[in-house]
Amino acid sequence: MAKIKTSFFCNNCGYESAKWLGKCPSCNEWNTFVEEVVEKNKLQEWKGYTNEPKQNKVIALHNIATTEERRIETYDAELNRVLGGGIVLGSLVLVAGEPGIGKSTLFLQHGLMMKGFKVLYISGEESEQQIKMRADRLKIANNDFYLLTETSTQTIFQEIKKLKPQIVIVDSVQTLQSNIIDSGAGSVSQIRECAAEFQRFAKETNTPVFLIGHITKDGTIAGPKILEHMVDTVLQFEGDRHYAYRILRTLKNRFGSTAELGIYEMTSEGMKAVTNPSEILITQKEEQLSGSAIAATMEGMRPLLIEVQALVTQSVYGTPQRTVTGFDLRRLQLLLAVLEKRGGFLFGTKDVFVNIAGGLKVEDPSIDLAVICALLSSYEDVPLPQQICFAGEVGLNGEIRAVNRIEQRIAEAEKLGFEKIFVSKFNKKTLNTKGFKIEIIPVGQVHEVYQKLF
Repeated sequence: MAKIKTSFFCNNCGYESAKWLGKCPSCNEWNTFVEEVVEKNKLQEWKGYTNEPKQNKVIALHNIATTEERRIETYDAELNRVLGGGIVLGSLVLVAGEPGIGKSTLFLQHGLMMKGFKVLYISGEESEQQIKMRADRLKIANNDFYLLTETSTQTIFQEIKKLKPQIVIVDSVQTLQSNIIDSGAGSVSQIRECAAEFQRFAKETNTPVFLIGHITKDGTIAGPKILEHMVDTVLQFEGDRHYAYRILRTLKNRFGSTAELGIYEMTSEGMKAVTNPSEILITQKEEQLSGSAIAATMEGMRPLLIEVQALVTQSVYGTPQRTVTGFDLRRLQLLLAVLEKRGGFLFGTKDVFVNIAGGLKVEDPSIDLAVICALLSSYEDVPLPQQICFAGEVGLNGEIRAVNRIEQRIAEAEKLGFEKIFVSKFNKKTLNTKGFKIEIIPVGQVHEVYQKLF
């Protein structure tokens, strides 16, 4: 009987060690090493996916013929956007998100919508009847959509060889198990080996593969960090369960921008793409209330108008509260310090609450001006005019700094019927205002904004 070979793997980064270590030398995390069986069965090792194995040889860079990147355009404009213009042939895409957020529904829907392409959906989590029930609810018919409920990669690749699909969707990578590795499904070595097998398959056959993955309780993708390095694109599917809206965000993309996002609405008939998110992110109010300002922000190449809500009240307890939702707490403290020092407003004795409406999380510094105006509106208890919005970053000296892509922000505000937009005077110098009907108000300091609004 052959001796069982085991190794220790870091759960965080996938580092392999012959013995247990308290601290990982690769990622410096403590108590992350687990023991796994790694003895490989050479008889079962997969030999390849094509009949003739490719012979790789050294070649000079100038001898390689450049060809235009071929992409498959899907019927979903939001997915095309986050992938950088469509699905690249031979690409490996990892999609991660919380349980129940709608990952399986979204990609079952995408698979059914890809008419004219042979799509294989591999499920290791649900039975055929469960997936059929979900497909019936989506009400999309596709005769070229095939289903396989299997977790063994060897069986999966035998079926793939027979079917020869053009797109493969795997739900989920944590349920797969390779016979080459003896450890259980979901372990570091199994996830790494299964992902490597699908990577080789994608590159050898030029077939795009979508791997759906789980995330841990702290929001990171489950499995070793090497999984994210192996794939070409990492998409994060996120959203609050209490809201109907979901965001598909690009974290890594070898074939496009990493700043893009797609917005979906969860309905009883699947995920509905939101083509004009600015309208849903701005609350329709019957009466004017203080503490609300509209910010013109950018997510990737897409301009968005979002509502910033602020509430400033007298502090009852000794230490004033600072609570934020969808905004950086440290950034809020910085803006409050600027208002105290440069504007003379006494926020030190006030409780401050800031919320980005719609469940969005925004990191764009161009919403600083809108946050400050919402805070001042609540502080003075004076509502801001409804048809007005803001785009500007606030510096430590109270100056309003210029922001990028200002023309797109102004055009989006004009399209939604806004009459005025406050921008930095440094943006005004390089801005061609002839094509805009909206009134553009340049400001240089926080006190100028206050004088013009209040």
